[in-house]
Amino acid sequence: MVDPRLALAGREASILPGGAVHDIFGINVLDTPEGSEVAYLALGCFWGAEKLYWTTPGVTNTAVGYMGGTTLNPTYEETCSGRTGHTETVRVTFDPTKVSYEQLLRIFFENHDPTQGMRQGNDVGTQYRSAIFAATPEQAATAASVLEQYGEAFDKAGFGSVTTELVTEPTPFYPAEPGHQQYLFKVPHGYCPIHATGVTCR
Repeated sequence: MVDPRLALAGREASILPGGAVHDIFGINVLDTPEGSEVAYLALGCFWGAEKLYWTTPGVTNTAVGYMGGTTLNPTYEETCSGRTGHTETVRVTFDPTKVSYEQLLRIFFENHDPTQGMRQGNDVGTQYRSAIFAATPEQAATAASVLEQYGEAFDKAGFGSVTTELVTEPTPFYPAEPGHQQYLFKVPHGYCPIHATGVTCR
């Protein structure tokens, strides 16, 4: 991780225009529909991770961006430089009457390898690390429990220790540029594999 004192400064203004509309849901990508809650999940390249969630029943909106670092409103190139401290993150809004936060976490753990540290497959760097940014104390408690369960499951399957960060303090979400929002809808055959391991825990 970059020393915060050496991190890029960034900028005050968001790099995502205020009127950015979701290609699937048809609403502002940063809207939280009425009755929805918000989850922040980092599981490698955010292009494939976002598609994973926008196709999940009960999810009401998604956006991609950067969390966990120092740089204000970083660009994609800055984040990929390793000098921001951020990891690629998906903002997921969901209707808790249709899909629970715990179910979103199980999708999270079963669709990447949370034991790889600063990488996912051939994608290497701090921007690909696994992280859960809890939005509420209730989310933090649920995430800690589910993380423990999957930690045991991955260890039993021979993968070693889970390196997923669980961040419980308030953390800003910096949305990514328009071209990265719903990237795999814009570029259907774009590269961004899901690194599922086959490990489950029910």
